Amino acid sequence: MKVILPLVIEQKLLAALCKAGRQEIGGILMGEHVAGDVYRIQDVTVQEQAGTFASFVRFAKEIVGPLHSFFHKTHHDYKRFNYLGEWHSHPSFLPRPSMRDSETMWEMLQDTETGANFAALLVVRLSESNQVEGTATVYLPRHVSFEAELLRESVTIVAGQEGMGNGEPE
Repeated sequence: MKVILPLVIEQKLLAALCKAGRQEIGGILMGEHVAGDVYRIQDVTVQEQAGTFASFVRFAKEIVGPLHSFFHKTHHDYKRFNYLGEWHSHPSFLPRPSMRDSETMWEMLQDTETGANFAALLVVRLSESNQVEGTATVYLPRHVSFEAELLRESVTIVAGQEGMGNGEPE
């Protein structure tokens, strides 16, 4: 599976990471099914209340409004646009899911009210050069997970016009 991280979303994550400092922060991922096993992050929420230096708990009440807005904006085309998963930061650790992160994702998938066939977890942090670095892990029912290919969507300048790149890594 490939997950495309657009520049505008990367900048939103960068701002949230800078604001949160050494505290973990997070939210949800809303995405678009582009083709086959390729998904593009369309929007993210950023929970106002940060966690601690080593933990983050997402509050469900903070995602209902943004999800409804996203679905309205995408004309309720759930096959193409939908909840993609979660994101949070590991400012003090490698940007990889912890065992607790993985258990939380699998618990979410087992919840029949979620209705998700899979969920992605994007774990990010600031690099030494103040850039967003991270990994995307896909979770499936029955405790199956694998690392997805995280592609940064580049911005290119063509004949004086700004255009989006093809989602290939820079």
